Amino acid sequence: MNPLLEMILRFFLATALGAGIGYQRERAGKTAGLRTHILVSSGAALFTLASIYGFSDATVDISRVAAAVVVGVGFIGGGVILRGAHGDEVAGLTTAATIWVTAAIGLAAGAGMYLISVLATAVIVGVLLLPKVRG
Repeated sequence: MNPLLEMILRFFLATALGAGIGYQRERAGKTAGLRTHILVSSGAALFTLASIYGFSDATVDISRVAAAVVVGVGFIGGGVILRGAHGDEVAGLTTAATIWVTAAIGLAAGAGMYLISVLATAVIVGVLLLPKVRG
């Protein structure tokens, strides 16, 4: 396949998969919704594509990009975790986790791992649709 077409396919797949997760979060009324998840997934895919195709003639360890994305997304996820007024209640953990896993899906789609990125998205959306179990 033409490398440019492959890059476009990978980017749009990551965007669509991020949108799938973001749509569910938006419908659930969460602070990080459609746009946030699209941006995280497509950004992760772009970093992956740049590392694979942009530095193909240089001696670069492209696995470092994945590590950097994970660290960067950790800061975004950390920003959505809130503590209750009394410190005994924590909110936003699921939203932070969806941002984190959406970045992983974007990395996988950007790397050309089509099937696993689609399957992972389906599993994640399924998990998010499960009812909360309160103890």
